[in-house]
Amino acid sequence: MKNKIMAKFIEAGSEYFLYFFAYSVIGWCYEVFLETVVYKWGFSNRGVLFGPYCPVYGFGMLLFIFTIYRFINNKSLKIRVLMIPLVIVGCALIATAVELVTSYICEIFTGSWPWQTYINYSINFQGRIALSPSIRFGLGGALFLYIVQPILSYAVKRLGNSKTIIAAILILLMIIDLVLTIII
Repeated sequence: MKNKIMAKFIEAGSEYFLYFFAYSVIGWCYEVFLETVVYKWGFSNRGVLFGPYCPVYGFGMLLFIFTIYRFINNKSLKIRVLMIPLVIVGCALIATAVELVTSYICEIFTGSWPWQTYINYSINFQGRIALSPSIRFGLGGALFLYIVQPILSYAVKRLGNSKTIIAAILILLMIIDLVLTIII
């Protein structure tokens, strides 16, 4: 009995870690796209680690999955459509809270936070959060919950037992990256 419970726990943990990792990479790509294509600032690694991922996006999407996705997953199309405004607002609020808390955590550990450009936004709080990105995160979160998450969920489930091995390898790589980031 304990082995079955542990196996289910590891399987679920692997699945959620793969979501975390995928969304961290997607977030990094989004940040780099904004910086190089939209703002034309040139390339820089937008993550806090060396790898091509922004863990804040992974954590944010996991929060969306745990809090919002369960209300729209497996619901009728009519209910899902009616929920869109609430999903957008919920994602915006969660993402803004995550971004604010993360800015303080980054400042404590590194002396700054990577997105100090919000000071130039007309509606911002200490340059840490701003209305415009919050709206984008709300819209983006809804888009990902309605379109990307069902596809990603299907793909991760198709991995079967190998998802645990893949997750373990990615966890090891991120730990190595974290250690290198700290000592370099």
